[in-house]
Amino acid sequence: MKLNDTIIRAYKGEATNYTPAWFMRQAGRSQAEYRKLKEKYSLFEITHQPEICAYVTRLPVEMYNVDAAILYKDIMSPLPAIGIDVDIKAGIGPVIANPIKSFHDVEALGTIDPEKDVPYVLDTIKLLTTEQLTVPLIGFSGAPFTIASYLIEGGPSKNYGKTKAFMYAHSDAWFALMDKLADMTITYVKAQIKAGVKAVQIFDSWVGALNAKDYRTYIKPVMHRIFSELQNEGVPLIMFGVGASHLLLEWNELPLDVIGLDWRTSIKEARELGVTKVLQGNLDPAILLADWVTIESRTKEILDQSMKDGRHVFNLGHGVTPDIHPETLKKLTDLIHTYSAR
Repeated sequence: MKLNDTIIRAYKGEATNYTPAWFMRQAGRSQAEYRKLKEKYSLFEITHQPEICAYVTRLPVEMYNVDAAILYKDIMSPLPAIGIDVDIKAGIGPVIANPIKSFHDVEALGTIDPEKDVPYVLDTIKLLTTEQLTVPLIGFSGAPFTIASYLIEGGPSKNYGKTKAFMYAHSDAWFALMDKLADMTITYVKAQIKAGVKAVQIFDSWVGALNAKDYRTYIKPVMHRIFSELQNEGVPLIMFGVGASHLLLEWNELPLDVIGLDWRTSIKEARELGVTKVLQGNLDPAILLADWVTIESRTKEILDQSMKDGRHVFNLGHGVTPDIHPETLKKLTDLIHTYSAR
């Protein structure tokens, strides 16, 4: 089975014949086939069944002709292994029954043994990469700050007040928590790579809630450790967060390969700031609910900026929303491929 490795070459900054594309949350949500499955299974139930999980993961590749699949799972998937009681509740998101409140709670967290604790994740990866996919599979993990925000808040938050208060007032416990979550992330991601993923995206979705000074103090050291250890695995490493334009130069200093942009900062603006890494992004998902003339215009605008240096993978500035029509995503992929052909 020949692998179309265009996206991996783009992640490495190499010249490609066209701009490759994939879309965050391309698997699930907006797909009728997925919604039908969800009538019968929860997210965790799907991820625990490799055949079904592989089907959901590869479906957008078949439907949209994107250049990569991203493993269908949640950033919460490894947490039960370290002692966290988590449930994904419809309309809410992850809910933690035993939130972190003290140094003692941090010390009580365990470690992950992927072969024993999440074998179904590894089996899904092996199934996809050895039998089903003709494009690379991207693995992923949540970053320590974003995971910690759920663990401390007990669920989603709008302002991360409890998280920041814990970080400022209990710095010893905070850094211990960062180390525990970093160990989990490194072990979990290495297992995904060993099983067959060809690139890894680290989602620090909510770290934009911090200013740059606090990021340098409380987060950057642990992210440097994570990426330094994963760098030896030989696959492209991608960083992504929302509302984090003020952290782009901090990320640019980390030992990673690709920076994902949300829609708030253009490719041109990122380059003018001094970002030198390969860029990924960054069409606002909401634009995909507009008319095709608008979608086409905004897409070409991003490609016109990025094709000047060619070091770019097309994506959305955040995930596909449930109300985006699958046919729009297929048409978008075709436009990206044809317009950027060189």
